Amino acid sequence: MKKLLTTVLLGLAVLSSTACKHPGKDAETVTAATPENTDDISKDVYVDSYGEKIEVTINRSKNTATVHLNGKTYDLKKSAALPEYTASNEEYQYSEIKGNITFLKKNVDMVLFHLKQAKKESAPAKMASY
Repeated sequence: MKKLLTTVLLGLAVLSSTACKHPGKDAETVTAATPENTDDISKDVYVDSYGEKIEVTINRSKNTATVHLNGKTYDLKKSAALPEYTASNEEYQYSEIKGNITFLKKNVDMVLFHLKQAKKESAPAKMASY
């Protein structure tokens, strides 16, 4: 009887010790969500016949253009009312129309940069031979 009582008490002790234990928590890993840049951005550098260089970054998702010319930066907003890609602010206007790149100061009608790009030649059409 003593053995049975000892076995039962020992069994209860084992059960209570394992039942009271909480499963160990796994270390939580916190991953900072990094925003993905899903903007449609294009960056071009143009050089005119005088050697002037203009760098234009267009963000089509946000409808903005950033122009770098002569060490200055100009932030412009897309103009929906004007043709092709035209962006402007109160003082300046950038346009890219039919291969003509123009950056001008609006209130004095002064062209700060102009480049007429050469037209891209397409491959000649193949003629059928009989």
